[in-house]
Amino acid sequence: MIQHKIYNGVDVLPKTWDALPVSDVFLKTGFLKGLETSMPCNITGYYVGVFKHDELVGIAIVQRVEMYADDIFRKSSSNKIKEVGKQLVSKIVKGNALVVGNLLHTGQHGMYFNPLKMSQNEFLNELERALKALTLEIKTKFNKKIRIIVFKDYFENDKIHEATHFFKSNNLYKVQVQPNMVFKSETWKTTNEYISAFNKKYKRRYNTARKKAADLNYRELDSDYLNTNSKAIFSLYETVSDNAGVNSFKLPENHFYQLKVHLKERFKVFGVFLNEELVGFYSLILNDTVLETYFLGYNKTLQQAYQMYLNMLFNMAFFGIENQFKRIVYARTAMEIKSSIGAKPYDMHIYLNHTNSFIANTVLKAIVKYMNPIQKWEERHPFK
Repeated sequence: MIQHKIYNGVDVLPKTWDALPVSDVFLKTGFLKGLETSMPCNITGYYVGVFKHDELVGIAIVQRVEMYADDIFRKSSSNKIKEVGKQLVSKIVKGNALVVGNLLHTGQHGMYFNPLKMSQNEFLNELERALKALTLEIKTKFNKKIRIIVFKDYFENDKIHEATHFFKSNNLYKVQVQPNMVFKSETWKTTNEYISAFNKKYKRRYNTARKKAADLNYRELDSDYLNTNSKAIFSLYETVSDNAGVNSFKLPENHFYQLKVHLKERFKVFGVFLNEELVGFYSLILNDTVLETYFLGYNKTLQQAYQMYLNMLFNMAFFGIENQFKRIVYARTAMEIKSSIGAKPYDMHIYLNHTNSFIANTVLKAIVKYMNPIQKWEERHPFK
């Protein structure tokens, strides 16, 4: 007998949750608790346990997202056509969505099932029942209708794409989104090997970036610093976040502190200092053999002169190589500059459904492409 249970908090999860044979830190209670205590104000987390004969054999992270025009679009535009487009999009998108996965991070960090205990179809069918129950609960408790359901993010080789009948029967449409930039750090044993692999043009670029940042100092920030300086860190994060134009959330001030408290050494935040003043930061999540780049921020007026962003990318690569991670996930922004340090694009897809039957497949796909356009960019090839 297969059944599910929905949990509203990490503290009430079954004790066997962390015992499941999955190494993804984003599905472990440490990260989930840190996230729960520092969630964007428009996101609520739910946790689904799938049981077979009373044994926990599958889990899913589901986030209820309340989306409104001011949250989605950070910048106004003087272009009237663009503003009309935004209003049309916000009318269709605004409201409540259920996301199977973690909206705050690129990648499939939303579910796991033990294939030795149940099939993918059994797991997905039970998850569908859980989503229907959650939709009803939200309608009953908050009088809010779920308008969009999303399954995110899947590489092209993910086995979930085999579940064509499940997605078709639930009117979940497959949509390509921007690629995930991944750096194979296991290619090099030392950072010197990595730099030596650059061709002349990119070695010169590396040397120039390092010279421009000669006056910058980097140091790891502990939980006390993150707590005491949360406003300054948030301000730097906000500078980058608001520049995105389209976004579905904003982190609270205590986010980095709470993740550090709950993830401890598996969460690293490095500050960038100029004359002892914090002018930037970047964060990393140590996810078994994978290094996940997380949020960053910088002083916009100093960014270009010191090539802060490019130097942060190099620092992340160095950390991954020095600590013998197999790969570094650089996520899906600024693809061109990330390719210039050696990251490669890997296509990703999501599945989504609008509960309004009048919203056609083509309209929904167009909206997704409008909000998350697949940018034209030139991949760089920095190695000999």
